[in-house]
Amino acid sequence: MSSDDNNNPFEEIQKQLRDLLKNPNLGVNVTPFMANEKSGAPEEKKESKKIPNESPEKEDSLKTIREFNLRPKEIRDYLNKYVVKQDEAKKVLSVAICDHYNHIRQCIDTPDLKKQEYAKPNILLLGPTGVGKTYLMRTIAKMIGVPFVKADATKFSETGYVGSDVEDLVRDLVKTADGDMELAEYGIVYIDEIDKIANSGGSNSGKDVSGRGVQINLLKLMEDTDVNLFSPTDMMSQMQAMMDLSRGGKQKKKMINTQHILFIVSGAFDKLAEDVKKRLNLSRIGFSNNDSEEELSDLSKYLQKSETVDFINYGFEPEFVGRLPVRVACEELKPCDLADIMQGSEANVLKQYQSDFNGYDIKFTITPDAIEKIAEKAYLQKTGARGLLTVFERIFRDYKFELPSIGIHQFTVDADTVDCPHNSLKKLIDENTHLLSNVLRKDVDRFCKDFENEHGFHLDFENDAVVWISQQSESMNSTVRSLCLEIFKDFEHGLKIISRNSGSNNFTITKDTLMDPDRELSNWVVESFNNSQEKSPSENA
Repeated sequence: MSSDDNNNPFEEIQKQLRDLLKNPNLGVNVTPFMANEKSGAPEEKKESKKIPNESPEKEDSLKTIREFNLRPKEIRDYLNKYVVKQDEAKKVLSVAICDHYNHIRQCIDTPDLKKQEYAKPNILLLGPTGVGKTYLMRTIAKMIGVPFVKADATKFSETGYVGSDVEDLVRDLVKTADGDMELAEYGIVYIDEIDKIANSGGSNSGKDVSGRGVQINLLKLMEDTDVNLFSPTDMMSQMQAMMDLSRGGKQKKKMINTQHILFIVSGAFDKLAEDVKKRLNLSRIGFSNNDSEEELSDLSKYLQKSETVDFINYGFEPEFVGRLPVRVACEELKPCDLADIMQGSEANVLKQYQSDFNGYDIKFTITPDAIEKIAEKAYLQKTGARGLLTVFERIFRDYKFELPSIGIHQFTVDADTVDCPHNSLKKLIDENTHLLSNVLRKDVDRFCKDFENEHGFHLDFENDAVVWISQQSESMNSTVRSLCLEIFKDFEHGLKIISRNSGSNNFTITKDTLMDPDRELSNWVVESFNNSQEKSPSENA
């Protein structure tokens, strides 16, 4: 193996690009990149005209930030519409957000303030999965009108060769802002599963793909640094750089500053809660008889007592923890909280499922005891509000499959439905069998309409034909449409012949036609020829 094999792979890419540019027979059209070279008007002049403050569109994009005047309680009240519980988290986040964007507003009004030191209120959110950590920040970003980017910490690596580069977060922020770099500089970056990159200290060999190196790189972003929007791992960026070099110039870098980008990191920190519990020397012996077993087992409560030393012992760099001054722990959601989500939240899974059924013109009501039962089952999933989706899916899986084809337009969900959805569905279908005949008739009419739109022939089913196809649909557990498509799959050519001979595009479908379609179609064709000859005796003479 030659020494070249050990070179940086991106240096090899650059070398190949240089060779391509030197090739006079290059099959790639590079004219768009080189068009202004001879005229002495390089691309830099075009780019220099794009001054952010001179663009009306960018002025409008910063309007919400420039006019930011929200108070912490107003943000808290807005969050209450979408996220249940988490009162302490809402309070802490509201204050941090108001402090940050009030400062940004002042910096926009008085640019000299940007030169002063500013300690950003970067936030560390702790708490079990499914309690609304991401939803809180996404809702705040939407309320303020700033770009928001979310990523999992486990996708990043120290070098970027194995996994993503942390600077990709800032580049994604620009993409979310539709290329508006000025707006992106005031956005929010949310990094989940931050507890997964704690440095365990188990091994120092090999590449660091998910530990101390990632923390150090994130440190740079969370402070005040410039990020090149052209990633070194981006082929298009390398191509542009080669074009600039080929003209004897230098690559003009597009940079975005992270001084006012707010960073929020979050994680479940299950093991940290156990460590805090040990540090505080809490055990069952230290609790009174009034403490329930549930309270003793709720480790998330100990996250509220976590301190800097706990995060350092957990495997985080002191500098990294120090850049996250705002820390708040979210509470675990209890069954009563999950019930409140179904009844009070603006965006919840119950409304989603009601909307799904509305798509089939089906409405359902849900009883209070059913809501309570669903909340209890969801709590046992130990995935927070996400457990509701799991329970709803199990309840309504067969309902969504069967009801749209039966003709039922309303039903009720009670506790029995939650416990035994299959039995409740069967009972519902049995009580509404009288509706099925109308549905099947409509399915036949729908097929006939589609057939006429596609082929131009009108099919008129007699009553005995509708009864027969309906019986087949039930016995074969197949839809009317699929049965009709199979029966009439070869009819188009034969009907064209008949139409040409008879001049008619209307055909009556009987039970015999459905039972033996090939024989019936052949008889129709022969009959059309015979009738055609009888109508023209002089031509046959």
